[in-house]
Amino acid sequence: MRALPIRHWIWILLALAAGAALRLYFIHAYPALEGDPLIYGDIAKNWLHGVFGITHVNGVRPTLLRLPGYPLFLAVCFSIFGVEHYRAVMYLQVAIDLASCLLIAGFVRRIWNSRAALIALWLAALCPFTANYTATPLTETLSIFCIAWAYYTLVRLLERPGWRTLVALAIAFSYATLLRPDGALLAVALCPAIVLYSRQSSLGPTLPLPRALKLAFVCGLLSILPFIPWTLRNWHTFHVFQPLAPRYAADPGEFTAPGFNRWTKTWCVEFASTEEIYWNGNTSALDINDLPARAFDGPAEYQQTKRLLDDYNLVSTLTPQIDARFAALAAQRIRGHWLRYYLQLPLARLADMWLRPRTEMLWIEIRWWEYSQHNAVTEFAAAYAALNLIYLLLALAGVFRRPPLLGAMLAYVVLRSLLLATLEAPEPRYTLECFPIVIALAAIALGGRRRAGLVDQPLATSAPPASSMSS
Repeated sequence: MRALPIRHWIWILLALAAGAALRLYFIHAYPALEGDPLIYGDIAKNWLHGVFGITHVNGVRPTLLRLPGYPLFLAVCFSIFGVEHYRAVMYLQVAIDLASCLLIAGFVRRIWNSRAALIALWLAALCPFTANYTATPLTETLSIFCIAWAYYTLVRLLERPGWRTLVALAIAFSYATLLRPDGALLAVALCPAIVLYSRQSSLGPTLPLPRALKLAFVCGLLSILPFIPWTLRNWHTFHVFQPLAPRYAADPGEFTAPGFNRWTKTWCVEFASTEEIYWNGNTSALDINDLPARAFDGPAEYQQTKRLLDDYNLVSTLTPQIDARFAALAAQRIRGHWLRYYLQLPLARLADMWLRPRTEMLWIEIRWWEYSQHNAVTEFAAAYAALNLIYLLLALAGVFRRPPLLGAMLAYVVLRSLLLATLEAPEPRYTLECFPIVIALAAIALGGRRRAGLVDQPLATSAPPASSMSS
């Protein structure tokens, strides 16, 4: 392996130190232990006692509303560091996130050059949006790691096809999906890429079509093996076929309020509405003043919505009767406004997830744009949005340099964006899984010309070459 110059190691260590400092700052300044983190923690604690379930007033009840990937991670952490020792979990996530930074840099070095790899490492280490999520027990840090791992391993597989590399890639696919159902998009994007790029790759040998298909098929097959016991468990426990997690995170038989969800989808385009209305449905009173003007098609519909919310607020519960009224209101709003419902609003939600200031973890006002109420918050949020936009614009510039594996990178981003456009309520964190690709493309935009021929070795010491797979 070609040794890296001493100055490169210095810059690598400085980037990792700066990245660690940023993440430790978020852990000490903005730790987040409410909502979903406590659900994951409860499942992990109960799993340590033999039941994958949620604690209720009458005891522990089995559940399938979350996949086992992150509860498994927490259960391992709890068994080592102590139950509910969430601070240790956060510190471990710092190390995992820094490993993701190295994987992104290694990926860029193999497809472009060493200068771009160093830039990628700094862009990843100092990215506050991904760093912020190390301060909460949620799936984002591990999901980002799986995506960075998958793209780095894909390059290794194309350079030298081998069983060990193939298994490593399948594990990345599996664990990404065990963390979140949308993690399956990684396999959907990269299994075809194995066939396409192994047939015309500038990174390694050109393979005959039968062998390329074999690589992709075996990788996909291996990646679904962990879901067999999970699916069997769900069938045995709940008598339902559920290989992933349900869309609305509800156990079989629980009411999912489809009318309220569809009504929300007829107007919601921003994270503030997600937090103020969508998350509070079925738990808290809803204030009609929190609804934007687009939630009403005229004064008559405003009065109709107000009466419905007033009736809901008497119990703060989405009963089947109240939910049916939300469903009727949603149908009324969709009728005659098909373009708005099926195109304009999904695109607006997607734009919010990509472009909104990523301040949801910073304990600042959710309505950050109300300058007269909190000018400092508005200015900070605008700066945060500008930084996010810089990352995206640099990534767009990287696209125009047409790096190797561009199709594989864009495939995942496009597939994920299409899926996110189907959601009722946007959350900016759902686009963070694309940031390994955003950072890689941004570094390529800033990294000069691509090295001719095969790229040199990764930043970290490589494992011994895997034995080649038989054709």
